Amino acid sequence: MTPLPQLALHELHDGGGVPIVFIHAFPFDHRIWIPAAEALPANVRAVAVDLPGQGYSEFGSIPPRLDLVADAVYQTLAKAGIANAVVVGLSMGGYVALALAERHPGFVSGLGLVDTKAVADSPEARANRLRIAREMEMGQSLQPVLALPGQLLGETSLKERRHLLPTLDAWVHAQAPRGLAWALRLMAGRSDRTHVLKEFGGPVAVVVGAEDKVTPLDEAEHMLHAAADAALTVVPGVGHLSALEDPRSVAAALGLLHRRVVRSRRA
Repeated sequence: MTPLPQLALHELHDGGGVPIVFIHAFPFDHRIWIPAAEALPANVRAVAVDLPGQGYSEFGSIPPRLDLVADAVYQTLAKAGIANAVVVGLSMGGYVALALAERHPGFVSGLGLVDTKAVADSPEARANRLRIAREMEMGQSLQPVLALPGQLLGETSLKERRHLLPTLDAWVHAQAPRGLAWALRLMAGRSDRTHVLKEFGGPVAVVVGAEDKVTPLDEAEHMLHAAADAALTVVPGVGHLSALEDPRSVAAALGLLHRRVVRSRRA
């Protein structure tokens, strides 16, 4: 059996009870969640992981498979004494959150799916991810993904929140080409997990930026209709990185999700 890596775990917001676990987007790390975590209600604990090969986490010898990544996230949280959580993923983090709900359903009390999708890549999108991964591996360079921050922000953010670009650029430059190539292969190989939402019994928050061109509103509505107990929040004036572009609005939606989880546990 391939040993799972111990992932870096970061405390983002103090609180008690059921914590929120944040899982980040590509090609970043846990830091993309800090503004939203800081905007959560005062009593909500929030932690974040760095996925394998990104931030402070190594991927060791595991192949790029979502089931193994979900198991690594679960193992890391269990070792930290977290028995159950509200799991929230942004973009790639949403893919991991769904895999975690599939692999460890008793651990996931609620799901937050932010600017993400449940379906697999199209053949064209998959081929493009694999092409970029090969380029990064061959050149050991971040060059193929350096333009991503400007492509992920919404049009309003590119006009009114341009201060975000240097921060995003710095976060990308902090990553290792080999780790990002591994993450691209991880995303390219994932399967459709719409069935996970259909089978999930807890509350779900679906959040999407109104200007998100990567995983637009129709992808959010697909997840909304698949889940039995889901609420949709469309955040105006933001794109694919809504949690960074408008952290207060995203935190408000996630705070409501957390309250729904707490109420359901008390019932």
